[in-house]
Amino acid sequence: MSTTTLSPLARAALLGVLTGSRSATPLAALALSRDSRTLTGSWQEWAVFRSSIGRAVFVAAGAGELVGDKLPSTPSRISGGAIFGRVAAGVVVGFAMGTTDLRADRGVQGALIGAAGAVVGSFAGYLGRKALVEKTGLPDLVVALLEDAVAVGGTAAVVRAARS
Repeated sequence: MSTTTLSPLARAALLGVLTGSRSATPLAALALSRDSRTLTGSWQEWAVFRSSIGRAVFVAAGAGELVGDKLPSTPSRISGGAIFGRVAAGVVVGFAMGTTDLRADRGVQGALIGAAGAVVGSFAGYLGRKALVEKTGLPDLVVALLEDAVAVGGTAAVVRAARS
């Protein structure tokens, strides 16, 4: 089985975009990967990731978001508070990915790239989901479940694409 490797900043960008789709999924993936030997960085020593409670909160938030996204009362991902939360999550995952470079700590660069990715992912996801529902006639729930699969699968792939 071959493993694709991505630079830390490429992972920051991709996880930022995926954060725009499901803001808690990349955080949950980091929580689940805290003890990984292939994805190492100073982020693993952050108190929230060292704590089993902190990791459990991230995983629960990820699972809760997958359910909450389907509720009619859930605000649009591009509304003020929602996009702010996605950008904040993009900053965290981007900073974390920036700390995985063995040659230099690029946390701040990763944070900026993760934030930009979250904005791009938020608008692309919003417009893409809306267009797919309108053009195909598929129910929004079906498209939302497809988006979940892309967010979870994409996040897992990016996290696995750790640098050797």
